[in-house]
Order: sequence, then structure tokens, then C-alpha cells
Amino acid sequence: MNKITLTVLLAGFGAQLLKLIIFFFKHKSLSWHDLVVTGGMPSSHSAFVVALATIVYLEEGLSTAFVISLVLALIVLRDAFGVRRTVGMEGKQIEKLLKLHKLKSKFHYSLGHTPLEVAVGALIGLGVSLLVFFLA
Repeated sequence: MNKITLTVLLAGFGAQLLKLIIFFFKHKSLSWHDLVVTGGMPSSHSAFVVALATIVYLEEGLSTAFVISLVLALIVLRDAFGVRRTVGMEGKQIEKLLKLHKLKSKFHYSLGHTPLEVAVGALIGLGVSLLVFFLA
């Protein structure tokens, strides 16, 4: 397995595993739904894209692939704590309205990420990239 693939898989799935561990200790339970839940600490999306951009830079330098991965990372990072967070907050308000008016609904929303959750995910991606690059 090449370093780029290994890095992305370790960072993304490692962050998701860490998220599950944190969730378990916080809520004392887990379900199948929790495997794919979005939001929470840390952001696995951030870990994936920062790991990708970092390892591509370390492997190839300032290449076209690096610039593409950097642009992708910036879009995902901004979306994680910007747009998705705002939509999630609106979802919370809609849920309150449904409860207030005693309306039954299978309404579901994702909260998105706080800037701290995105930063921790990004640090995981960066750290995994450096470890794989220098140790693998």
C-alpha cells in the first residue's frame, strides 16, 4: 500500500474511531447509527483532507496534485464548521418547533462541527501524515 493511501485511511478512520470512543464515554452507549454519525469531536472529514494534502505535499512537493488536494481541504474545512454548522443549528430550532407544537416527525439533522472539532481533526491528519511519511 502506498503512503498516500495508508495516510488517508489511517487519519480518517482513526479520527472516526476516536470519535466513537469519546462518544461512548460521554453517553455510555453505542449503536450502529453512531458509526456513520456526522459532527462531533474530532472531525474525521478534516482529518481525511488535511492528511491527503499533507502527504501529497510531502511525497510530491508543490505539484498539481497538491494544489488540488489543498483546495479540496480548504473547501471541506470551511464547510465543516461554516455551512454545515449553521444548517445544524437551524435543524435544532426546527426540532424545537416540532416538539412545541407536538408534531410527530422523523426529522433528522446533523450539527456540523465547531472550529475546535475541525482543528483537532486537522491536527490528527497532519500528525498521521508526518508519522507515515517519516516512519513507513
